[in-house]
Amino acid sequence: MMMVYPEEPFWALPTIPGLYDDGDYRVNVVEALQEFWQMKQARGADLKNGALVIYESVPSNSQPYVCYVTLPGGSCFGSFQNCPTKAEARRSSAKIALMNSVFNEHPSRRISDDFIEKAVLEARASFKGDINMEGDGPDTGIGAFRFMLEANKGRTMLEFQELMTVFQLLHWNGSLKAMRERQCSRQEVVAHYSNRSLDDDMRAQMALDWIAREQENPGVLGRELAQAERELETARLAGRELRFPKEKKDILMLAHTQLGGGNAMNS
Repeated sequence: MMMVYPEEPFWALPTIPGLYDDGDYRVNVVEALQEFWQMKQARGADLKNGALVIYESVPSNSQPYVCYVTLPGGSCFGSFQNCPTKAEARRSSAKIALMNSVFNEHPSRRISDDFIEKAVLEARASFKGDINMEGDGPDTGIGAFRFMLEANKGRTMLEFQELMTVFQLLHWNGSLKAMRERQCSRQEVVAHYSNRSLDDDMRAQMALDWIAREQENPGVLGRELAQAERELETARLAGRELRFPKEKKDILMLAHTQLGGGNAMNS
């Protein structure tokens, strides 16, 4: 039993990396991005964790430098250019995040009844023939997907991103399947996790699951980590939204570190 996560649905965020390529940086994109989200909060946007934009530089002693930025609502973007300094990497990540934030204000990005119907139609088409996916009942993947969208009507896709990432991770990690085997209904699971943030406790629990898999099947963690790193790098250079691949890598790295390093990477 799986949740529905179309790889490139019609509502996926478009990316135009050159849009804010201002060259001499007459526009301070880092300040502009923060001011944009503060303005949204002042106008009544439901940002449960506040309007703070969070930057994370990847540790490195040499260029190119890489920086990630996480927006209120949970979406994550990364520097997409070849950045010779850490400051340049921060500006690069802010540029792509600002472009997506501005585009996200378009009415087509807001979750409405029409939006839900189009998303559900596309999700159903993606899994045509899978009896566990089709239909709108509470025990199908499509039904759970619809339930999540309807519970978040009025929000934009960027503001919905953390919730989507939580369920993508639960599916990837096998947690949804385990809950199903314990007779938990999809609506019960969705209702429970809709009120949970993606926090260190959740990451630690998933890391423990991967440690157990590595102990049962040596090498599986290293292979999964290598794949996650490739996915994240490809998505970053393409200017795509990164929260799911980045969280996967972070969880796997946590498991790798807890196992003591080298052994986890032997494949």
